[in-house]
Amino acid sequence: MNHPTFRSYGLATLLLCAFVSPLAKRKLVADKSVSTVTYAAKHPLHNWEGVSHDVNCAVMYNDETKMPENVAVSIKVASFDSHNNNRDSHAIEVLDGLKYPNVTFVSSDIRPDENGMLVAKGNLTFHGVTKPVTLQTIRKEAGGKLTLTGEFPVNMSEYNIERPSLMGLKTEDGMILRFYAVFNL
Repeated sequence: MNHPTFRSYGLATLLLCAFVSPLAKRKLVADKSVSTVTYAAKHPLHNWEGVSHDVNCAVMYNDETKMPENVAVSIKVASFDSHNNNRDSHAIEVLDGLKYPNVTFVSSDIRPDENGMLVAKGNLTFHGVTKPVTLQTIRKEAGGKLTLTGEFPVNMSEYNIERPSLMGLKTEDGMILRFYAVFNL
């Protein structure tokens, strides 16, 4: 085994395998034409939603396990549309959209749970405040596409956001963020 020819052959085989083997991980970018992030908020007088179609999202996808391993998302605060220009302008004002133009989530760990859902742990940065969050995600693969969907609660007070008010009544502290991200495989 210490023969020089064997050592050279072993090293050459190892190097060849390293170059011939397909890469197991690759970056996938969300298809902006169909991906969305939505917030749902409540006020004592009405409920509403704002939708962003400007979803900047990328995942590191493992072709061997068929699973995303990391995800990074960035959404512009000004990109949300609630179908009410006054409300959207006020939201940008309340959220200090010029000072904190983006809401971001960066995962540190993604694993499947016992129910087949993905659990993503990471950091949500909103209004300049970063907090750890855990998201549950439904993962579907069909027709050459990977789809990740889910929702999670966000309390404005945890991110130092003063709740907007209308007619002297403030909105509820809790909002729901929903995501729908589609990736071409």
